Amino acid sequence: MVTGELEPAGAGSPGPGHRRRPAARPRAWLSALSALPGLPELRRHRWFVAVLAAGAALRVLAMLGYRPALWFPDSYTYIVTVFRPRPDLVRPAGYSAFLKLLEPFHSFAVVTAVQHLLGLATGVLIYWAARRAPRWAATLATVPVLLDAYQIEIEHLLVSDTLFMFLVVAAVALSLAGRRSAVAIGLLLAAVTLTRTVGQPLIVVVAGWFVLRGRIRFAGVLLAAALVPVIAYGAWFYATYQRVGLVGANGAFLYARTMSFADCAKMDPPPDLRVLCDPRPADRRPPSQEYLWARDSPLVELPGITFTEETDELASRFAALAIRSQPLDYAGSVLSELARTFVWGRPVYPDQEIYGYYEFPVTSPPPPGRWAAQLGVEMGRRYERGPIGTEVAEPYAGWLRAYQGVARLPGTALLALLLVPPVVAVGRRQPVAGALTWLLPWSTAVVLLVVPPAVAEFDYRYVLPAVPLACLAAALCSRRELGEW
Repeated sequence: MVTGELEPAGAGSPGPGHRRRPAARPRAWLSALSALPGLPELRRHRWFVAVLAAGAALRVLAMLGYRPALWFPDSYTYIVTVFRPRPDLVRPAGYSAFLKLLEPFHSFAVVTAVQHLLGLATGVLIYWAARRAPRWAATLATVPVLLDAYQIEIEHLLVSDTLFMFLVVAAVALSLAGRRSAVAIGLLLAAVTLTRTVGQPLIVVVAGWFVLRGRIRFAGVLLAAALVPVIAYGAWFYATYQRVGLVGANGAFLYARTMSFADCAKMDPPPDLRVLCDPRPADRRPPSQEYLWARDSPLVELPGITFTEETDELASRFAALAIRSQPLDYAGSVLSELARTFVWGRPVYPDQEIYGYYEFPVTSPPPPGRWAAQLGVEMGRRYERGPIGTEVAEPYAGWLRAYQGVARLPGTALLALLLVPPVVAVGRRQPVAGALTWLLPWSTAVVLLVVPPAVAEFDYRYVLPAVPLACLAAALCSRRELGEW
């Protein structure tokens, strides 16, 4: 075996002829490379970098396989609001504002690319927030958001969930970072609320966490920073509809939620509410969302549009009566819907149409039938400055579909992640003060999982924003001490 190069012996050489040059040290370019700023630090985080790179590659595959974007029924409403700026009765305008910022590019491919970047940024934030946990735990905490196929698919949909998730994780990560700006955290929480109304309770959760830490003034500034934009949006909503609120459909959604158990024989509603009764037994009724959109829904059959102030107020009164009359049925219904989050498999729910939007399709999907308004399609063409739709390009799309068949976080695994922090805290006999680090991401994840089944219904896409926070809370519990940083 040759271990070095031969060279002539020089003067004073111990032997005649030739002698071997010692094996070379690491080459000069390797030494120079190792001296690059930040490279040693990068090596310390090589496993996370590898996961991040794999996540980036999967997102490039999505961009290549499904061009330029995937559409959801809600997408058309968001696009209309871009060109007709006004508060929507069903959804706040935060995501439409995000689309408006990207409108100058006139490309839905740019929108999905930015959403994929937000998905990657969420993974980076989780790793950063877990920086004092062991690196293996911090890296594992990022795997679901970076590598879960359903996460990548939702980023490719023109819906608010990716933006919402990023904003929530950013607010939590900044809160855990120590002495950061209360104003910045408050503004992030305002953006969360104005992107999806389920974010409203998170303002209280985060402010309460700072109060628990004894930072009452900080919590007050945070609340003020969060509430000013929310109140301003509420004023805009009132000026538009002469109604108080951020949206005009809370009563309708709660009505739909209660229709899984509401029994008018037990409720004995007054005549004006009786029109909202469904005579079918509860076990023969459709999923809750059908009571908002189906033509034969008692709510939809009322005169006028579904979300008028009168209709929403009527629906709200019916829902309140149902909950008061059947509190145990309501609690059981909420728990039943919440339990769908934690099953191992992924059964079709609420129906095949909605379920199908969360799968990478085999063929180019048509615009949604019963929801797609012609105005939304028109505005989409105006945004793109060309035809809209989805081109399925093989073999990239096929690779993603195969990947989606195996790469997802089962609901049961999410339940295990949520159980880790309280179990570890009890096992270590930590007081509440000792649990401050993990309590914020854990309670945020729980709120995000519980609120939709309580006020609307379970949906697979509502679960995804809670996953990185549950992973972060579990990672933080891998530290030996659970006290503050």
